Amino acid sequence: MDGGGRYLQPMTAYPAGFAVARPASAGRGAGASPVGKPLRITKLFGSSRSVRRRSVGRPLEQRLPRFLGSGLALGFFATVVGFGLWQGGHIDGFIRAYGEPHHALARAVGLGLDQVTISGISQMSETEVLAAAGINAKQSLAFLDVNGLRERLERVPMVKSATVRKLYPNELVITLTEREAHGIWQNNGELFVIAADGTVIDLMQDERYLDLPFVVGEGANSRSKEYLALLEAAGPLKGRIRAGTLVAGRRWTLKMDNGMDVRLPELKAADALARLVKLENEQKILEKDVLAIDLRMADRVVVRLTEEAALARAEALKKKPMRGKGVDT
Repeated sequence: MDGGGRYLQPMTAYPAGFAVARPASAGRGAGASPVGKPLRITKLFGSSRSVRRRSVGRPLEQRLPRFLGSGLALGFFATVVGFGLWQGGHIDGFIRAYGEPHHALARAVGLGLDQVTISGISQMSETEVLAAAGINAKQSLAFLDVNGLRERLERVPMVKSATVRKLYPNELVITLTEREAHGIWQNNGELFVIAADGTVIDLMQDERYLDLPFVVGEGANSRSKEYLALLEAAGPLKGRIRAGTLVAGRRWTLKMDNGMDVRLPELKAADALARLVKLENEQKILEKDVLAIDLRMADRVVVRLTEEAALARAEALKKKPMRGKGVDT
């Protein structure tokens, strides 16, 4: 538990080289205070004229900033070393070993990136977040671009929004809002997990999504809410509908659990489903040897029989007596 009252899970299995923790609560405690001392502001009283008068006659060494000579010497030394490394071709090796020079210098003075706290994830892993953000142990907190990190994270399809904060001297806090898996979309033979707005989150590679609503066809992902509304309109038949196919971007065909197709009209599809519910209640139409039910015409229902049912019907019609002269009815 840190000083802010948060319980952090130690993360030692990540190759980045620093601890990654996920807070037990939604955020930092209400009583947490930022790391570091408050900024001290000193107000200078008196006019600039009086200040200039007091400086007249002071020796030059007293008017120069303190440690100016040491700073210039250090800067000169760093320039010489950097130029020598560049001329000798060693700079690339230094970067590979220690990272960019400015990051290495910041780490040397205690502003390294020692801990990353990630919250708000349930479907992504910490390793995936770090990789997406491009964070590694050779970076420093001082020179991290939080806006760039946020933009990279929000380019991940699973991430709806992200916030990134620095907590000096060495902690980075990332808070994500993930897109929730809303359905499965099949297009051109591939399966994708989609969000409520139709955004493709990822390829369908996890069996935990098998029970999500299933839509098929070009553009069906962006109209998945229409399909969900049809499922609700189906009432007691909702559990028997396995998928919805968007046909020519205009209307839906439902696939039932017995393989039967139910063709809905472009307009008033909910009314057509109400007719289907009535037919099932009165005639058990879904239990018959039918391949497809066409509800696109409001005044009739057209069914397509299975091959066996069609043959049986043809035989029955042959055996049925024909009405006409000399035939008993």
